[in-house]
Amino acid sequence: MADAPHDPDAPRTAPGPPGPPATELTLRPLGFEHLAAVLELGRRVYDTDAMPYTGWSLSAVAGHLDAPDPACLVLLDGERVAGFVLGSLSFEQRADWGYLEWIAVDPDYQGRGAASRLVEECCARLAAAGAVCVVTDVERRNTASAELMRRNGFAEEATVSLFVRPLADAPASGAGRSRDTSAPRRHLTRAAAERVR
Repeated sequence: MADAPHDPDAPRTAPGPPGPPATELTLRPLGFEHLAAVLELGRRVYDTDAMPYTGWSLSAVAGHLDAPDPACLVLLDGERVAGFVLGSLSFEQRADWGYLEWIAVDPDYQGRGAASRLVEECCARLAAAGAVCVVTDVERRNTASAELMRRNGFAEEATVSLFVRPLADAPASGAGRSRDTSAPRRHLTRAAAERVR
């Protein structure tokens, strides 16, 4: 989940720069033409230094285009990607569990229900494909995303801690650390899946 500065569905209370006009946003399946915008938005919204596994590579996102039961969507304002969600049918060893893997909404479009719309449509598509439940993970300090999930019917079932061991020859900060963002994120949630089975 994104380490968003505020709840993406909460109405804005502080005046900010004027956003785009309140036009009707259109949901579409994720396509090749959206990949660059999805990656750019994800990198802009997610803090990968706080939780390195929130980063994605082009191949990891593009791999979802081959899914037989797609639950990956973009929310468009004309041709502009205002938000996206990536979901898949299967979580770890559970082929009957859906996984809401990555979601982000452009800050210009937050406060308009976009995130909830993406969550609901992703879950509906996963249910239609045979999922009996949908799993997602939220970084502990990301209270805005946790509240978004609670409002959309998710309940906290398990807590997993990421343990990090700095090595003597490694750079002191996360900025110099090399990351394999093409690796799947699921390895960090295996313990959670085991606990809730």
